Amino acid sequence: MLARVRNPAHARALVRARRLQKGSNVRLTRQSNYAIRTLVYCAVNEPDLRRVADVARAYNISELFLFKLIKPLVENGLLATVRGRHGGIKLGKPADQITLLDTIQLTEENFALAECFEDGADCPLIGECDLNGALLEALGAFFEVLAGYTIADLASKKRSIRDRLGLTALDIVSETAH
Repeated sequence: MLARVRNPAHARALVRARRLQKGSNVRLTRQSNYAIRTLVYCAVNEPDLRRVADVARAYNISELFLFKLIKPLVENGLLATVRGRHGGIKLGKPADQITLLDTIQLTEENFALAECFEDGADCPLIGECDLNGALLEALGAFFEVLAGYTIADLASKKRSIRDRLGLTALDIVSETAH
């Protein structure tokens, strides 16, 4: 979890969410998880290009999976690619301009918390049900919190993250020599 929460109401909600977290199945997809991790990886290595193979190895995922998930990030300007022998990926814009909301909106298929959120739902209470309103409010709060955090926030512990990913200064020097 993030070390700081900017809004006191969100801090209280976070405490409640942590209590309810046990046994909960609500979660982001692997695509969102690894898209965010890839952006953080690039952020801690700015301004250098990173090879997709290096990112995949750091997170122990397949290159094919990584190529598929970075495609929408590139198409929407969050990542940039450089082709060729010395090519790779890097952030498409500054890390402090990429929010978590930007990322998950590209990688999550939908945010339908209940059937009534989906097109073509046939519930007779749509538009009159307080459950729909409560879920919309919760989803709005979720989006608000995600919009309040950037990739720069997640990458702020640059040295620690680089160490955990096995990116030592010696590795960087040898990579740039190739």
